[in-house]
Amino acid sequence: MGNVLLEARELCVSYGAIKALQGFSMVLKEKEIVSVIGSNGAGKSTFMNALMGMVRRDSGSVLLDGKVLPEKSFQVVRSGLALVPEGRRIFGPLTVQENLEIGAFSRSSQSGKDEDLEWIFTLFPRLKERLHQYAGTLSGGEQQMLAIARALMARPRVLLLDEPSLGLAPIIIRDIFKELQMINEEGVSILLVEQNARQALQISDRAYVLQTGHLMKEGAARELLHDPEIRSAYLGAI
Repeated sequence: MGNVLLEARELCVSYGAIKALQGFSMVLKEKEIVSVIGSNGAGKSTFMNALMGMVRRDSGSVLLDGKVLPEKSFQVVRSGLALVPEGRRIFGPLTVQENLEIGAFSRSSQSGKDEDLEWIFTLFPRLKERLHQYAGTLSGGEQQMLAIARALMARPRVLLLDEPSLGLAPIIIRDIFKELQMINEEGVSILLVEQNARQALQISDRAYVLQTGHLMKEGAARELLHDPEIRSAYLGAI
């Protein structure tokens, strides 16, 4: 695997008296898929928002290529990170095409945008079929495809996904995770936050287990899949 691309160091985030992250650290290497798993309330979404500059960090730092990332979200996107948020948050009153164009707003140059669209349409051919359809009329699976495609239009080096399987049927979840593997094969590193631990670990190189804001365990995804403690707590098996 490649060099360290993204690194979070001792991140702490609080919401009033509630400590959502308590010194959480992790690394993502080039061309890796890394998952952060944990139960509801573990701090997974807070972690993603902290990386993107969407919540204030009490302490800690985020580095890309060894350089500290700026704190404003739009600057983070321009630096090379793009987030697919929990719940998708596509722009329902706009068309699929308009949503994709919004995804490219941060690019310093618009050259290559048509080529990127064609690549996205090979990943998600249904989006091409629905290019002029209002995004709010798409199915849940199609909206998730659109949310991922919108993020890819920023040409990120790191694609962050917050609970991409949420609310989707099993067959759609399987397709989405296959497409994430295809995106990774094109050289995009992926950081995945997911409550569906089994699905996440099956496509990941490494994983971190987050519990009430603390790092509980980390290691190779294959090893965690067979770890009795992880299986009992997160995979529904002993």
